[in-house]
Amino acid sequence: MRSFIIGMALLVICAAVPAVSAQIGGDEGWYRVHCNIDGADVYFDGRYQGTTYGGSLDVPVYATGTPYNTIRVEKSGYHTYTGSLPTSPAAGETADVYVTLQPVETAGSIYVTSSPSSAAIYLNGQYKGVTPLTIPDLSPGTYSLEAEHQGYQSDSSTVTVRSGQQSSIQFTLTPIERYGSIKVTSSPSGAYVYMDGNYRGVTPLTLTTVSAGKHTIELDLAGYYDWTSSLSVSPGVTSSINARLSPIPSETPGAIDVVSYPPGADIFLDEKYQGRTPSAGVYTISNVHPGTHTLRASLSGYQDYTTSVVVSAATTSHVTATLQPGQSTTTGSISVTSSPGGAQVYIDNVYRGVTPLTLDGIPTGTHQVRLALAGYNDYSTTVELGGGSTSSVSASLSPIQTPGTGTAPFAAIGALALIVFLVALRRRD
Repeated sequence: MRSFIIGMALLVICAAVPAVSAQIGGDEGWYRVHCNIDGADVYFDGRYQGTTYGGSLDVPVYATGTPYNTIRVEKSGYHTYTGSLPTSPAAGETADVYVTLQPVETAGSIYVTSSPSSAAIYLNGQYKGVTPLTIPDLSPGTYSLEAEHQGYQSDSSTVTVRSGQQSSIQFTLTPIERYGSIKVTSSPSGAYVYMDGNYRGVTPLTLTTVSAGKHTIELDLAGYYDWTSSLSVSPGVTSSINARLSPIPSETPGAIDVVSYPPGADIFLDEKYQGRTPSAGVYTISNVHPGTHTLRASLSGYQDYTTSVVVSAATTSHVTATLQPGQSTTTGSISVTSSPGGAQVYIDNVYRGVTPLTLDGIPTGTHQVRLALAGYNDYSTTVELGGGSTSSVSASLSPIQTPGTGTAPFAAIGALALIVFLVALRRRD
């Protein structure tokens, strides 16, 4: 009974002493485990040694005991670290062990690009930004993506996100058709083609990237009547025009449509004044004989624009005069005033307006100026005009003289005397 009690006492004492691997005599040394994460569990050769705190954990070992070989450090949410321990520390010494735990990446991301770029991206219906775009912090799973861009058809797709990975997707958007085409042919071919008043080429011709809507097509060909038609263009559709041109007599006059930039230019055809281009639209010179003509556009402060124009019978030719800033050296100006005002002004027998009037773009040289006003005698003079200069004409118009009331008695007396003389002659007979 006594020996049983002694055995039980020894068993309790042994159970109270912590089990240390191979703690067979000798003094203690220490492993100091440095870890970037507190609360990590440390194991030597699979045996739990403690939990890191304050960035480290000291594990005592006996210098004379069986040495440990491996270390394992783990914490939830981080990848487990395993490695080999350095040589066991001597008594009273410390061996440092450095461990870095890496977090387990549970989120993923999506990288979105598009052609063209700057497309709006929606993730599960929620706007996220414009491409190129990275959508971060996504839980693993499948998502729906939609790309939108003005002028392009929308596109959508699904993307699967995996833990710790980035998924990529490219949207190639299709343009929305907003243009059509017009195929223009003529009989005979070779006709000049104008769309909405702008020259585009000669037939046969296909006009591409034509905006949707209504357009006017005009065909001009020497010796044939002008041909005009309107048509509507639909997006993505090619419309066709086949014009049969009608021949015209060779002596039928034609016309010239003139547009100037800037507007307000004086137009001369073969140096004969025709008129002034309007602020908007076209100035038309009618009844032009077929053949080659010289057209000049003149505007104060700009150089004259001169070009040759071929006019065909019953055909309208088109001229766009783009004036360059500068002073013309081949033309000048004539300033005309009269007293009283409102007189009609004729330059070289061509009516140009009423006084007071300043005329630009007059060719240099000698010109005849005539003023006419009802009730007044015409006034005529000549001016010598130099390049870039202004000649002034100031006319004091004289009223037309009519018989005054003071001569009436004398006329009556003369008539009476004539009657008396005739009567006397009769009596003699």
